[in-house]
Parts: sequence; C-alpha cells; structure tokens
Amino acid sequence: MAGTGSGAHDPARMAPYRAAATLFLVVFAACLFGIWSRPVGFLASLWPANALALGVMLRWPTLARPAGWFAAVMAFLLADLVTGADMGRALLLNLANLISIGIAYAILVRLPEAALRLRQPASLLWIVIAAGCAGAGAGVVGALANPLLFGVDMSDGFIFWWATEVVNYIAFLPVVLSAPSVALLRRRYKTGFGIRKTDLLPAGAAALSCALAFEVGGPGAIALPVLALLWCGLIYPVFITTLFTLGFSVMALLFFSQSAISDMGNQLDQTTLFSVRLGASAVAIAPIMLSILVLHRNELMARLRRQATRDALTGILNRAAFLEDAQVMLRGLKVPEGWPSAAAVLMLDLDQFKAVNDSYGHAAGDEMLREVARRVRASLRPSDLFGRLGGDEFAVILHECTPRQADEVAERIRKAIAATPVQVTAGRAVEITASIGMTPVESGHHPTLDRLLERADQALYLAKEQGRNQVVITADLTALRRSLGGDLGAGVSVAG
Repeated sequence: MAGTGSGAHDPARMAPYRAAATLFLVVFAACLFGIWSRPVGFLASLWPANALALGVMLRWPTLARPAGWFAAVMAFLLADLVTGADMGRALLLNLANLISIGIAYAILVRLPEAALRLRQPASLLWIVIAAGCAGAGAGVVGALANPLLFGVDMSDGFIFWWATEVVNYIAFLPVVLSAPSVALLRRRYKTGFGIRKTDLLPAGAAALSCALAFEVGGPGAIALPVLALLWCGLIYPVFITTLFTLGFSVMALLFFSQSAISDMGNQLDQTTLFSVRLGASAVAIAPIMLSILVLHRNELMARLRRQATRDALTGILNRAAFLEDAQVMLRGLKVPEGWPSAAAVLMLDLDQFKAVNDSYGHAAGDEMLREVARRVRASLRPSDLFGRLGGDEFAVILHECTPRQADEVAERIRKAIAATPVQVTAGRAVEITASIGMTPVESGHHPTLDRLLERADQALYLAKEQGRNQVVITADLTALRRSLGGDLGAGVSVAG
C-alpha cells in the first residue's frame, strides 16, 4: 500500500495546476499594474494583462486548456475586486478582456510556429490583424459599457476601447512571442552574449531620444525616438528590439497620456488620447517589422550560402568552398616551435566504389557516400575542414595538430569507415573501406595548397598500390619520420 495517495504528489498530474497557478499570478500582477496606471475616471493607460495572458497561452498551449482560462478569469476578477470595484463593474470590464483575448487567440493559434515566433515577414501583420479584431470585440462591449461607467457616448466608447486594446497588444505581445527559451538564455549566459561596444550605440540613441521627447513634451514629441528605434531594429535581434519598443510604448502611454489629461484639466480629450495611443502603436510596429525583415534576410542569405558552399548529396563542403576555406586556414597557420608541423592534409578515396555503383545502382552509391561522409565527420574535430572534391574523393585538413595526432585521426577515420557495412538498400548491406593519403604542413615553409593536395594524392595512390584500406604518409622531413618512427598505426605507412 506504499503507493496509496501518491497520485496527489505525481509531478505529471500537478504540472497543469502549477502552470495555471503561474498564469494566475502573471495576469493578476499585470492587472494590478494596469489599474495603478489608470487615470481617475478613465480606462487604464497601460493594460498588459490581456497581451500577457494571450502570449503565455500561445507560447505554452497547455495553458489554453480550461484550467488556464479559469485561472485567467479569476485573476481578472480578483484584481478588480481587491482594488475596490463592485462585482457588476468587474464583470463588465473583464467580459471585454476575455472576448478580446479569445478573438486574438482564435486568429493567432492557427499560425505556424515560425510565424508565431516573429520569424517571418508576415508575423507582425498577423499580430496587427489580431489586435485590431480583438480591439473591435472589446470595443463592442465598451460601446455598451461606456455610457454606464464613464458617461461617454457609444461611438466614443468603441473607439476608445479599440485603441486601448490595439496599442497594448502591439506593445506587449511581440515581447512574449519572440522571447528566447530559458534553456537558450542559460546557454548564452555560459558562452557569453558577445556584446560589442558598438552594439550599445543604438541603445544609447534610443535612451537620449526618449529623454529629449520628455523634455520637449506635447503630442508631437512621440515621434522623436523613431529614428533611434529603427536603428535598433537594424542592429538588434527581434526580441531585443521588442524590448526597446516596449519601453517606448510604456513611456508614450504613461507619460504622454497622463500629460494630455493633465493639460485638459482632467477632462477627457478623446481626440488627443486616441492620437497618442494610435501613434504609439504605429511607432512600435516599424522597428519590429524592420528587425524581422533583417532576420529573414540574414536567414535567407545563410541558406543561399549553404546551398552555394555545401555538397548537395553529403551536406559537407563542396570543392570550391573547401579550397577557399583551406586557403584561409593555411594562411593563418602558425607552426609552434619544436613541432615538425601543425596541420595535415588528407586525401581520401573509397575502395572499389565503382563496383558498388555497377552492382547496386547509383542510388546505393549515393547512400554509401552520405554514410561515409557522416562517419568521417563524426571522427573530426569542429576546427577541422572536410569537403568532397568530386565523385568518391574527399579531402580533410586537420588543424593545429602534431604529426602523432594527425596519424591517430587518420587511422580513426579509416577504422570508422570500415567498421560496419553500409545499408545501401532494404536488406542489403555492403562492406566499404577507404584509402587515405596524408601529408603534413611543414615548419619552415608553407607549400601551396595545390602542392599539399598533390603530395597527399601521391600518398593516396601509394595506399591503393599497397593493397588499399590503409593510411600512407608522405613527407620530405626526416624530423617527421622520427616523430612517427616505428610507432605507426596498423594501417599506416610512411613514404618519402
């Protein structure tokens, strides 16, 4: 009976309730903040609760279940009740909140993950559409509620509620949707964020322009930070850009809205408030859209570069990219004092590969090339260079290694290729071996890449002549012979 009652403490069963409790706390705290920002007699200037509730449900779909919706409803109601609202007012206001969230959720939940996480050019357009529709849903309630709550006619109520919802969604929702995962933040923290001094310039410009806007004042000052925010959109990732636009939106909604009301002697100036809130939305949209477009362009350029530099069959460097990267690597190579070499060039050719194509077809040969490339890549370090020169011929540059280490890596590659037969068709596995020629990049002088590849190819030819499935090292240095001496791997030999 030891397991009796353990279900109450089952982490899997409790997880939805803990998640719902977290959602409750987030929404409740956001509601209290919004109520604090509410001018006397008006709707809140800043109301993050709806956008945060929506964003959390979209990012973590398990929270969009009944328990999550119930937690959100309770958070909305309790926040109003503990701050002095009567039940009727609380129900009416939060009916608008829930209708707004429900409409936006129904629109955005259908988007693919990339669009939802603000990685596609159309992402922000969908957020604007969802915000507009959600604002209209809340506006209908506002049109009915405003005469009762604020003594304002129905048309003004609709416009006022619609603008309030739109600007808050555009301010807060992109931050939640584009936020990196906790695991990614931890990895970045361990590896460093790589912030350069020049990266701080757009942030400084944004801060200065916002300070200038405070100093200048008036509705027109809302446009002063635009250029600095666009600069942020060009330089920073989407999430960082959304943080800057959120800071601007908070400033605009709190400072400029409060100033507009104060200037009117606490009389509601619908036109001014509508202008400020709509202007804040428009200003926030542009930098985020620019950042998304920059991200999309960079990803597109990366894909194009990969297509231009990668072998289509195996995914490793193609001939042109390998030769280009090898030239760069060799130019920067420095041989440590006392080392006979600090790098090695390998040429690798599969044994009897033509027979595989002839016996099993080119599809089987392609599968063998893919598998061999995978095995070789698994035997190399991240700093090593690996490419396909054509057919079944591959090349490797082992970076920053002694001759002994190069010998060990070459032998490891040979053994990995021959370790197990390659499954080329259903129920058909073929044994495969490779011959490898290796030459060191010697101290004292740096032969050209063409010369190094030629020497490695000569060693490869000798490996074929001597019976295949072996490593042959060619070098002109007596020092290299001494360093490898009589302690070679079983498949390794030295040729002068």
